[in-house]
Amino acid sequence: MIGGGFFVLGGRSESASIAWMPGGREFVEVKEFSVPDVVKSMSWCGENICLGIKREYMIMNSTTGVLSEIFPSGRIAPPLVVPLPSGDLLLGKDNIGVFVDQNGKLLQDGRICWSEAPASVIINKPYALARLPRHIEIRSLRAPYPLIQTIALRDVHLLLHSSNCVIAARGNSVYGLLSVSLGAQIVQLTACGEFEEALALCKLLPPEDSTLRAAKEGSIHIRYGHQLFDNGSYEEALEQFLASQVDLTYVLSLYPSIHLPKAANIAEPEMDLPDGSQLVRVYSDASDEIESSSFSQLQEPDDKSILEAKKMNHNALMALVKYLQKKRHGIIERATAEVTEEVVSDAVQDSIMSSDPYKSKISSKRRGHTHAFSIARERATILDTALLQALLLTGQSAAASELLKGPNYCDLKISEEFLKERNQFTLLLELYKCNEMHSEALKLLNQLVDESKSDHANSELTQKFRPEMIIDYLKPLCRTDPMLVLEFSTNVLESCPTETIDLYLSGNVPADLVNSYLKRHAPKLQSTYLELMLSMSANEINSNLQNELVQIYLSEVLDWYKDLSQQQQWDEKSYSATRKKLLSALDGISGYNAESLLKRLPADALYEERAVLLGKMNQHQLALSLYVHKLQLPELALAYCDRVYEAGLHQVSKSSSNIYLTLLQIYLNPQKTTKDFEQRNINPILPQNVANQKSGSAKTKASRVARKVAEIEWADDIRISPSGTDSGRSDGDGDEISGEGGPIMSNEALDLLSQRWDRINGAQALRLLPRDTKLQNLIRFLEPLLKKSSEGRRNYSVIKSLRFTENLQVKEDLHKQRRTVVKIDGESTCSRCYKRIGTSAFVVYPEGKTLVHFVCFRDSQSIKPARGTLLKKQF
Repeated sequence: MIGGGFFVLGGRSESASIAWMPGGREFVEVKEFSVPDVVKSMSWCGENICLGIKREYMIMNSTTGVLSEIFPSGRIAPPLVVPLPSGDLLLGKDNIGVFVDQNGKLLQDGRICWSEAPASVIINKPYALARLPRHIEIRSLRAPYPLIQTIALRDVHLLLHSSNCVIAARGNSVYGLLSVSLGAQIVQLTACGEFEEALALCKLLPPEDSTLRAAKEGSIHIRYGHQLFDNGSYEEALEQFLASQVDLTYVLSLYPSIHLPKAANIAEPEMDLPDGSQLVRVYSDASDEIESSSFSQLQEPDDKSILEAKKMNHNALMALVKYLQKKRHGIIERATAEVTEEVVSDAVQDSIMSSDPYKSKISSKRRGHTHAFSIARERATILDTALLQALLLTGQSAAASELLKGPNYCDLKISEEFLKERNQFTLLLELYKCNEMHSEALKLLNQLVDESKSDHANSELTQKFRPEMIIDYLKPLCRTDPMLVLEFSTNVLESCPTETIDLYLSGNVPADLVNSYLKRHAPKLQSTYLELMLSMSANEINSNLQNELVQIYLSEVLDWYKDLSQQQQWDEKSYSATRKKLLSALDGISGYNAESLLKRLPADALYEERAVLLGKMNQHQLALSLYVHKLQLPELALAYCDRVYEAGLHQVSKSSSNIYLTLLQIYLNPQKTTKDFEQRNINPILPQNVANQKSGSAKTKASRVARKVAEIEWADDIRISPSGTDSGRSDGDGDEISGEGGPIMSNEALDLLSQRWDRINGAQALRLLPRDTKLQNLIRFLEPLLKKSSEGRRNYSVIKSLRFTENLQVKEDLHKQRRTVVKIDGESTCSRCYKRIGTSAFVVYPEGKTLVHFVCFRDSQSIKPARGTLLKKQF
């Protein structure tokens, strides 16, 4: 039947016609299609017709009549076309049934193999009944199409399907084949171990029995899972457990090596089938006996030791990992939602507590009860704890690390013991980290780093645990817990100083906090930290830290000096590593307090340090005296003068311009300067810049007092003109330096003049020299000085001549510009009134082309002549 009509096969052997009976009245022939041979079997397949013609099968399009071959039929049995409920076809080929779709294409579901070639096949879902010569054979329509039952009816010549049963006709007898109820079939198949068939039948149960069907399927899945697990099909077994929705703890109970939290209760599923009165009425008692016996056989294996060995092998654990990973998403999602709900609830309760003190007591009690009862998080803890152990037992350390790095609910105690037993220290660190146990993690990491450094360390530890790992761990903690960072970073400050300082800087840990912590807990590392800070960010380190570093250096140097002095081995020219650092720091940084350091120095030692400090206080005379007389190192005195001179080039300072003359005076009067140093060492004067902290008039007054004191003290030794010029002379120009009381250092003075002749005022230097100084000794000083002076005079003379010539040229150009000639003829007109100029007075604008009457220019007050306007009057 198609579209309200019927297909009628005509009487001719090689033709077929389509006839219609509209309205059920009569048949009318519409179309006629030719077929190659007599049709033995046929069936609709969608819009097409499948024909079994003699020895082959064909598909005919019911609209166009086009035929397409499928495949040949069998040699023994005639063609057999059987429609299936799904719309596909079952085509017989001797004792084999082949599945094809509506277009005749072979399906990949396999094929049914009958014991003999069937004469006909009836479909009674979910079975296929074949009429064979000696019996009726019943097979399942699910792959691999097993044999379900055989009915001993010989020579059945007709097999028909009705609404309630299958009718079989044999001779003069008719038999009705009634199908057993689905419930009884499910029970029987389960008892026989045909779990897949039983599950397939469960899907055929009516929709109104959905609850019973779910319970039945769950029970079958569990039984099937146990069977597969016992047979070594672990992955398939756990798939069945997953489909059964059995509790997680029940599956984990199959793995004794997996340790679970003590609070985890193993849930025993309901293994008995539902009441037989609801599903099956005939075979209820027998099925219960079969179920109980089957289940007891599954639960009590013959060889328990073999079963345990199977459960614990690698394949079983791999299957467990996949099972847990599939269940994890839903369980973790519910646990996270529960935590979020509790956070929101706590926030609401906090607001209630702040508004109503009475309700706050009740809400706090309820909060504790709610947090204690957390099923979702308990399940998440069980799952993650088991998953971590399974991953490690199967050698998947990388996956275990990813588990711990992400959100997880691993039980701390069990996981910690498990990881320690297997020396999984990297994962143990991640476990501590995810639980915010940073102190325990850092203690363990420090221990592992120390073991890696030891001579008997494991090679694996040496590769894994390095001091840099401590720094990497501490980086995220700089903002949240700086004191913890300071506590555990001291161990790596010596081994990884640069990286540790980078940690402090990148983490914005206050430098003062770091310094104070090291000062109390690790004073030996304080200088190391300050040195690295100074080398990496000299401009950012504050003056307090600079002063702290210098004080540390000075303390170490003083202790070193005391030890050598007690042993009577002190030498002013001996330098330890710390003393070199002290001198470098005194000279290179400026944030320390020079006065406080100067007070700590001994009076009869450490002259070089004293000289540097006096230089910072602008006490240049005393500093140079130390270099010359105490240290007897003129080269250091000369270097000191160079530094002061070069620094004074960028600022107005009289001391910097006369610093070389000061050194020259010290050379020429050594006893006087030595005596003066001793007096000032006993009664030190204030530095010249001590008044810089005061403002306005106080600063000016203090500087004048200091200058007057200096002039009075040195009035007998030097008289220098304040202007510093060659031509200026003071009242004491004719005075000379007396060498009374000590030898004059004439050689050093002459060397100074010859080396720095270009930085010394020649006239003033000559006034300081003794009268008996020979001119020949001054050749190295006077020769370049005079050459430079004469060369400068010549240069100035040339420049003066060039300037004079340039001035004359400018005057000549000016004269030419002023001699501009304007020609007035009869056609010249005023640019304002447009009348002829004639003999009238006129005005010429600077560009020399615009002409106006003088009267017009005067009358136009709005027009202002440009600067330098040239007015000319023509008569």
